[in-house]
Amino acid sequence: MTNLKFIFGRLLGAIPTLLVLICFAFFLVKSAPGGPFDFERSLPEEVEKNLREAYNLDDPLYLQLTKYVGSILTGDFGPSFQYRDYTVTELIMSGFPVSLRLGVAAIFLALILGGTIGTIAALNQNSRLDYSVMFFGMVGISIPNFVMAPLLVLIFSIALNILPAGGYANGAPLHMILPVVALALPQAAYIARLTRGSMIEVLNSNFVRTTRAQGLPLNTIIFKHVLKPTFLPVISYLGPATAAIITGSVVVEQIFGLPGLGRYFVQGALNRDYTLVMGVVIFYGLLIIGFNLIVDTVYGFIDPRIKHNR
Repeated sequence: MTNLKFIFGRLLGAIPTLLVLICFAFFLVKSAPGGPFDFERSLPEEVEKNLREAYNLDDPLYLQLTKYVGSILTGDFGPSFQYRDYTVTELIMSGFPVSLRLGVAAIFLALILGGTIGTIAALNQNSRLDYSVMFFGMVGISIPNFVMAPLLVLIFSIALNILPAGGYANGAPLHMILPVVALALPQAAYIARLTRGSMIEVLNSNFVRTTRAQGLPLNTIIFKHVLKPTFLPVISYLGPATAAIITGSVVVEQIFGLPGLGRYFVQGALNRDYTLVMGVVIFYGLLIIGFNLIVDTVYGFIDPRIKHNR
């Protein structure tokens, strides 16, 4: 019952967050110079006037915002200004499976790679292996994915010629390797450092010393008593990691030519497609809020010491 109250409270708390996000995205997009009908070849004045009336662009800003929020509540993100035959909802649904596949693969790779490296470093604390692992972890944190992606293309596609430099090819695994690695490496570096610090703290705790004194094998101690409390900080970091991967996918998808939400977001921003940009931003916001809620709920179940303020 208390968990249900916590989830319900978080859902209620997400409502003002979404309203602020909608208002911020709306006014930010509206403040950009130009408009969605500013083409290289200007339209006849009468045609442009009819288009602006059809899309309610001549209404006061507060009235446009009110109408937009009302349409969102019904699940309608409005029509796209540039993709005339599609609504924003249809464009989001066509690009989301690609972005979802990319993001989920990057999260799993970051967890496996970062968790493994961090565990090895913690078990070999203050050794050359530990210092080497943490050095590469710091390098991974320092290099953003929009720099990492071209570097991977330069090494594996141009120099070594073993992986394709871009394209989707209907989701062929070879075409997904470099985008997934480019998104996962910075987060894997963070997770490795979190895992190392948390495991060292757990290994020096009293209950682990007790199990060692009882003569239990090291493997049993690690897998049965150490790993679960070690990964609690990693679980709490999954929310920010997901947000970083979602925002990073916008650039990575554009670099590798993937037909995901990132492409629509960039094209919408370049073409001043107000509804498309706002729709993608709000959809991303919903994903981040929802995933943070899942992480908080799972964290409470895994660690019974955590008592949420319900």
